[in-house]
Amino acid sequence: MKKIINSNLTLYIPLLITMTLSLLNMQNAKLLSPLYNNHLIKQLIFFLIGIALVLIIKKINIDTILKYSKYYYILSIALLLLVLFFGKETNGAKAWFNLGLFSFQPSELTKLTLILYLSDLATKNKPNIKLIIKSLIITLIPSILVFLEPDTGAIIFYFLSLLTILFFAPIKKYWFIIMGGIFLIFLSAFIILYIYNKELLINLIGTSFFYRVERLITFQTESSYQLENALIVIGSSTFLGTGLNKISLYIPEAPTDFIFAFNIGNFGILAGLIILFCYLIINIFLLHKFFLIKEKKIKLVLISFISIFIFQQIINIGMNLGLLPIIGIPLPFFSYGGSTIIIYFIFLGIILSLFEKKYYLF
Repeated sequence: MKKIINSNLTLYIPLLITMTLSLLNMQNAKLLSPLYNNHLIKQLIFFLIGIALVLIIKKINIDTILKYSKYYYILSIALLLLVLFFGKETNGAKAWFNLGLFSFQPSELTKLTLILYLSDLATKNKPNIKLIIKSLIITLIPSILVFLEPDTGAIIFYFLSLLTILFFAPIKKYWFIIMGGIFLIFLSAFIILYIYNKELLINLIGTSFFYRVERLITFQTESSYQLENALIVIGSSTFLGTGLNKISLYIPEAPTDFIFAFNIGNFGILAGLIILFCYLIINIFLLHKFFLIKEKKIKLVLISFISIFIFQQIINIGMNLGLLPIIGIPLPFFSYGGSTIIIYFIFLGIILSLFEKKYYLF
């Protein structure tokens, strides 16, 4: 069993299956809308670029990558600023650079650069209140910029990365109790104002932010055309689905946010179970590698990636099943989207660069 987990095939095979199913779903997406006609070829290009980046990055020493993490972070902040002025607006959010045939989303790059910079910072500073404050400021800067786009989903991942890195730094646990207490105070104040004085709350936090938060709070009580159709597709799907070049029902944002439901409708409950199994195998592989790594800095990078990788799976699948709010988070290596796919391949390249003997306990 140990030899199976240690083999890179444990990562490559489920990843290849996930990518293949993604491409098949992009083929079926053509039947949903002319807007999706080029998704198949673009997704294939994203995968090929990602694989090429993995082959390059895995040859680079992780210490060399982390050495310049501060500059990667600064670059991503500059891009987040520029996109607010020169970005392409889509669905009310100005979060993408239009590069002709493709678009680039700086907030996805920031997931990577923030993890690298915070991990490097945590190993160069004592795990105390100064590190907490410094790390919080570093996380708040891109969070504010992304909030202005707006992109609530990315902010969640930034703070998840921050908490993961501080937890494994390790910061004294009483600081987490203090931060948790402060968070509960603000949350309680928000709930009280939300129930008894919405007008004051709107004046304090602004109309845009209020309605974004309200959308999260009321997601289970309000009808959603996307969610209703997704649940109908899942509930009416057969074991093998409708098959290639056929669809059962239109789902808005099917190639991205609702790819899990779309996949089940296309290729059945079996395909849904296969995707879940592939993610399970990849997650076990990554967690196994984490427990083998001995160097603190490397462990922080790896566990941060694992946390956002698994969390993204939970959020997206939960959205598709109506268990969690719809916040526009794609499924890694499966949903359509060049920025997310390429950034995750870069993460994989970094992880594969860790497989040198010197980083392991044995």
